[in-house]
Amino acid sequence: MSYKTALLGAAAVCLVLPGAAQDSDSGENRLEAITVEGSRLNQTEAEIGSSVSIITAEDLKKLDFDFVLDAVASAPGVTINQNGSYGGAASVRIRGASTGQTLVLIDGVPVGDPSVTDGSFNFAFLDTSDIERIEVLKGPQSVLWGSDAIGGVVSVTTKDAEETLGGSAFAEYGSFNTLRGGASIGNANEIGDFRLSASGISTDGISKADEANGNSEDDGYDATTLSAKGGLNLPSDSRLEASVLWNDAEADYDSYVFGAQGSVGDGDESTKNETLSGNITLKAPLFDKRFENLLMIGYSDISRENFTNGASSFTADGDRQIYRYQGTFTVDDRNKLSFGAEHEDTSADGADSSIDGYFALYEFKPVETLTLTGGLRLDDHDKFGSETTGRIAAAYQPTEQIVMRASWGQGFKAPSIFQSTYICTFCGLTEPNADLKPETSEAFDIGIDWTSEDGRASAGITYFDQDTENMIDFSYTAGYDNIALVKSKGVELFGSYELTNWLGVAANYAYIDAEDGNGNPLYRLPENSGDVTVSLDPEGSFSGAVLVRYNGDETNTDGTTLDGWTRVDLTGSYDLTDKIELYGRVENLFDEDYQQILGYGTPGLSGSVGIRLRY
Repeated sequence: MSYKTALLGAAAVCLVLPGAAQDSDSGENRLEAITVEGSRLNQTEAEIGSSVSIITAEDLKKLDFDFVLDAVASAPGVTINQNGSYGGAASVRIRGASTGQTLVLIDGVPVGDPSVTDGSFNFAFLDTSDIERIEVLKGPQSVLWGSDAIGGVVSVTTKDAEETLGGSAFAEYGSFNTLRGGASIGNANEIGDFRLSASGISTDGISKADEANGNSEDDGYDATTLSAKGGLNLPSDSRLEASVLWNDAEADYDSYVFGAQGSVGDGDESTKNETLSGNITLKAPLFDKRFENLLMIGYSDISRENFTNGASSFTADGDRQIYRYQGTFTVDDRNKLSFGAEHEDTSADGADSSIDGYFALYEFKPVETLTLTGGLRLDDHDKFGSETTGRIAAAYQPTEQIVMRASWGQGFKAPSIFQSTYICTFCGLTEPNADLKPETSEAFDIGIDWTSEDGRASAGITYFDQDTENMIDFSYTAGYDNIALVKSKGVELFGSYELTNWLGVAANYAYIDAEDGNGNPLYRLPENSGDVTVSLDPEGSFSGAVLVRYNGDETNTDGTTLDGWTRVDLTGSYDLTDKIELYGRVENLFDEDYQQILGYGTPGLSGSVGIRLRY
């Protein structure tokens, strides 16, 4: 509780002060959407050697995504699964890596749930209304971010304050009696800045168990999200920042039914989920900003309670505290060094663990067009010993239109608290598996990006290859054990073209060939997936977009095949004035009947209309 109190108190100190725009350099950086903050070195896309997808607030608004889950699915090589819509448990996979092998950060704070089996983050509840950008870093990123970043990183950044006092509000109504709305206010001046935001959603929903199987009971969903973010400008260009994000959600779900498709059918089940995350950060540049220093204390807590027929049936709670220092020294235009240390404490349901990490990254530019990056990291886990990971990357820009890149890296994931403490009593065991080891991975990717001279067209291709060893899976002899091996390789493609000043098209595609050590395809992972987006922005007040999303066939856990699907969504907006906007969307235009997970339904043809205000 003391961590929560300290976090909220520090946020309040920053937020009660009149806000201030950050220094001019920071303002310019915010305008450069190509800067990859998750690289630790704040490299641009032309300098980073590995593959990354960036989803901006403008992208979120154009396609009208309500949840981060749907937004990250637009990145090539990223696939999602959800147990029904509106609050159903949701997972994200990068290049075939499991959801527990994807590190999720909110404003730099790890938010995976320590109480679940694999320590993964449930994407079902994360709303987009206060999100500024999402970075998807693909491939092992353990050198940068430590354990859990074995397959990639999803880094979410919340919105900063505007430079003048003002805010926004929105309200919308749609199918399934869905109400969604929110508001924000913020200000900035030379002293400091603040932003407060609130949003909520309430819906009757659809049946989690597929209605096509005779399930008729609607499973509702209600959620509230509050966030606060602010900063205080200190002498010598130093800055104190704090952010807090709180979400409270309640979702109905369906029961285990023997013999039903996917073993799921109508039932009176529900879950309550409360999430709190935040950080306090001090930035202190030295030597004319050549030596940047960052100190951060971060905290996240997730509590869950399940109910059956109105009675509590399960509770769980997990939290993380992280302490981080990073120093970045710009030697000259060609040399940059970053180094740091992290300590993380994790607890879940009475058990705990800790890990210390030490890292160093070096950027070398022998010529202006070539960026070389290398890094090493040592992580020391209190229960599973030390693990060293390395990474090298290169980005070469022979012309203004072409960027060639390549990277190699290692990753690891320490066993979760659940895995390391589970005693398989029906296996005849009386203690956890003492031989459990961390999962490890090794991967490389190589690619080339091209942009036309006039900027109207772009295209890119990336090939990746990743091997993951010692994967933890359930065994009837040892409980959780290192018994799995996964090999994943594939290709990611993207392209875009502005046909006219008001009409553009963008597309991406991913082919993922992932199999276990026995040559079997991975469950719930399509070989083929992709998006096509058509954007319309003619002169005048109207703009819109068409999104076509394809997900290929998947193998179910029972060995059967789940058919692929194609879904078409429409969005549009109309500016009544410079401060009032009407908008709407149509989802699943052609009423495609499909499942993401066997036995669980998805919405048919549906839609919503809304209004946005800027003040």
